[in-house]
Amino acid sequence: TLAINRGESLKILTVKVNIPDRVKNDFTRWCIDNRWKPKTFAREEHWAIVRSAIDDSYKRLILPFLTRNYRTKLSSTAEKESIAMFVSNLRRCLLVGPVRGCVILGVDPGFRHGCKLAVLSPTGQIIHTDVVYLHNSGQQREVDKLRHLMMTYSCTNVVIGNGTACRETESVFADLISRRCFHPLDVSYCITSEAGASIYSVSPEAVKELPDMDPNLRSAVSIGRRVQDPMAELVKIDPKHIGIGTYQHDVSAGALKAALDGVVQECVSFVGVDINICSEMLMRHVAGLNVGRAKSIAEWREQNGPFNNREQLKLVKGMGPKTYQQCAGFIRINLQTLHSAKSSPHPVPEKPAAKKSKGKTCVNIPTSFNPLDQTCIHPESYHVAERFLSLVGGSADQIGSAGLRQCVESKVRTSSVEELAKTVDSTPETLKLIIDGLVQPPGFDIRQSFGKAVFKRGIVSMSDLRVGAVLTGQVDNATLFGAFVDIGVGRSGLIHKSKITLDKLPASQRRRSLALGPGMRVEVRVLNVDPQRGRIGLDLIRVLQ
Repeated sequence: TLAINRGESLKILTVKVNIPDRVKNDFTRWCIDNRWKPKTFAREEHWAIVRSAIDDSYKRLILPFLTRNYRTKLSSTAEKESIAMFVSNLRRCLLVGPVRGCVILGVDPGFRHGCKLAVLSPTGQIIHTDVVYLHNSGQQREVDKLRHLMMTYSCTNVVIGNGTACRETESVFADLISRRCFHPLDVSYCITSEAGASIYSVSPEAVKELPDMDPNLRSAVSIGRRVQDPMAELVKIDPKHIGIGTYQHDVSAGALKAALDGVVQECVSFVGVDINICSEMLMRHVAGLNVGRAKSIAEWREQNGPFNNREQLKLVKGMGPKTYQQCAGFIRINLQTLHSAKSSPHPVPEKPAAKKSKGKTCVNIPTSFNPLDQTCIHPESYHVAERFLSLVGGSADQIGSAGLRQCVESKVRTSSVEELAKTVDSTPETLKLIIDGLVQPPGFDIRQSFGKAVFKRGIVSMSDLRVGAVLTGQVDNATLFGAFVDIGVGRSGLIHKSKITLDKLPASQRRRSLALGPGMRVEVRVLNVDPQRGRIGLDLIRVLQ
């Protein structure tokens, strides 16, 4: 329906709704027998006038009304389906597992203007930016420059955007890896979507975040960070431009924005944010925070350094008790990033900070680090967590350790959660959440159990594909007619919806709305290959856990 509407708006199609003749006959019969049935004998001239009026009203009024009503109903249903699919895809994209603990090289490929490079630290900080011309004359000199850059910063993971010159750039890296040009580094690469990167690179948010950087280099930074922390980077981009879903530009802008804002806030709250390193854009999506409060937090952080604990959020302008209550549970204070932020200098404001209100200065705010602040436990439940730690014989400094985990598991085995909840004066649900927070390692990210970007060292082309070949790939996009899967040949293959049957899905995903989505790894069989049209037909074998 949305495709037909777009074709009609572009003057490519002419749409006509065929209403069965029986509708007109029924309408005429109702008008004559019920609405305008004469009480006495009527002459033939009278009936001719009535029939003429009925025919005219049906053609001019009733038929257009039925057509509009029918098409409106179809469009409304299609919009809801499109928005639901878009929301599902966006949720999966935001919850793709981050690739952390390593230096990443983001590459925005190009021919004439070269490949833009951005070396990112394990925490996403920009270490170095450069441009290499891998597809022009003098390639060896540029390769030496690239090798020196990667060796200098011990960069083993390369992220290439899937835009112009992607395939050629991938071929260069695959060839260099096969010739062991980066030895002794074990280098691998992956391809990621760069949809929206160019739009973001010239946006006011990008200018504010990276003020002295060329827009092309900003794209390389964005590409690298999309793999390093997908959620933190994708929230900076208008969801319409992420390149997932179908016909998102043809649906109601208001309904789409409301649905997408809701799912972004849901995902951000589900994962939580490290308040000392997250961007202002990411903070805006935390429950309870908005543009103004996120800006105030960022300004406080710049003026006073990193937050030592959650309580210090109360010192931020506009952070009242209700706001703090809403957002505190979704904010983390990671000890590692806290030390890292303290070691790096932060700008000192030229003017003295404005005097805080009386309510702010009277609050006795501690400045020491609280180990519970790195967990998902809400500050309102800290007293329950402390009682439970005392009950199992542990302390807050042991959070995430194997010893505390054994103590907790032993206690839960001997006593049920319900009994323990009564002992610590809490509810079973709250205690389960507290137990999860105490046994999870520091810096725990729930996305670590989800699918991550797939790195590889070699390249395969469409000419290498054979019907019947079994391959593994990653879902790029999901639509109402099937799912597109990247199998590493430069073109995504399509698994038609008829091939996505319940017996091929895990038990937890056997609802149609949860069948396949971006980021999921699957095993597929090649059904057909059409090199001329660039189409690949796939059959789903199973979903890889």
